[in-house]
Amino acid sequence: MTAPHIGGADAAHRAIAGLGRDARARILSALARRFGDLDLAEDMLQDAIVQALHSWSETGVPAVPEAWLTTTARRKGIDSLRRGRVRAAALPRLRVEQDRGPVPEALEDPAQQDYDDEHAEIPDERLGLFFACAHPLLAPEDRIALTLRFLGGLSSAEVAQALLVPTATMQQRLVRAKRRIRTLGIAFTPPRRQDLGARLVGVQRVIYLLYTEGFVATGGESHTREDLTGEAIRLARVLHGLIPGSAETTGLLALLLLTQARRPARLADDGRPVPLAAQDRALWDQALIREGVALTEQAAASPGAGPYAIQAAIAAVHAEAPAAESTDWAQIAVLYDMLRTHDDGPVVLLGRAVARGKARGPETGLRELDALAEDPVLSRFRPFHTARGLTLEQLGDHGAAAAAYRRALELPGNQAEEGFLAAALAGVEGEA
Repeated sequence: MTAPHIGGADAAHRAIAGLGRDARARILSALARRFGDLDLAEDMLQDAIVQALHSWSETGVPAVPEAWLTTTARRKGIDSLRRGRVRAAALPRLRVEQDRGPVPEALEDPAQQDYDDEHAEIPDERLGLFFACAHPLLAPEDRIALTLRFLGGLSSAEVAQALLVPTATMQQRLVRAKRRIRTLGIAFTPPRRQDLGARLVGVQRVIYLLYTEGFVATGGESHTREDLTGEAIRLARVLHGLIPGSAETTGLLALLLLTQARRPARLADDGRPVPLAAQDRALWDQALIREGVALTEQAAASPGAGPYAIQAAIAAVHAEAPAAESTDWAQIAVLYDMLRTHDDGPVVLLGRAVARGKARGPETGLRELDALAEDPVLSRFRPFHTARGLTLEQLGDHGAAAAAYRRALELPGNQAEEGFLAAALAGVEGEA
């Protein structure tokens, strides 16, 4: 029996708009996995969307729009290959000979099809594509940018914010990466198990950055994006199951679980973020904390423990403190010193400065923060100026705190966070 349709151009436009970025990323993932060409996959998806707007206006929105778009785009890709729009050398790699015949009307969504035997070791389609994007012929940062943009569903601006570079730089990086894939004929397929280790660091970072974008959204109305945090945790679990002996894979999962445990207490009723020190810890998810702490201990005891294992240890110190004032900030500061030996990037230095200030007093914290003020990345990073504002407010310098909050409000971020900063600014302006 044919599923009922909802007719009209308005319904078609609403259905396309309602797909969201995650659905588009899933479709693009299926197409890229199938055809091995990101440019072709993007073109076919756009062609399918154009056809959907026309067809659905006349025949109604199908019961499963995502599957309809995937199947339509896939057919268009096959037609494109037959017409020679893609170089013939790509045909063997794309395995299109099996698709020379008519495509059945009831073709299932390719995103749900199993891998062939050659790549059956990776049990998740999306994770397999993350590994495919982490190809050693691409520069490390290009791999990460490409994966976040096209398979993670983030916008170019969000990827730029995640990697702390200007949006224009990120757009150039994406163009360069796609050109290199096309020029070198890089197969867009997951590696064999013996090659996973060489690509693991890049995949771990993509999952971490996906979670980070979900934990504090870089734009929009909401402070968080639970679709991203949930997907990142799911992928981290799959990755841990795939490579259970990796200290860093275990540490990454532990870090995400311990951070996610705070979710029920992170937002006020009006959607504004609640600072860690002000959160009701009775609301924290104790089951996630127990699992995360156990994984943290496992990661710490395993060879090869690195930045994710150390960050998990930092999160565990927070999670095990019964109250904010009993947090062992001295231990956290030491852990940041350890983390710095693996990663001396600006975000780690910012966390270290905050931890040292909490451990030794706000005067020390302000000196540590001011020592980072000339860093070009931190100068345009909202959390840096927010941290300065909070520290200056502690010290009673309300005028300088107001200036720091104003600067923070000038920089990219989500609207819920802006509400918090606006309230903080109003508070110190009243005291100045």
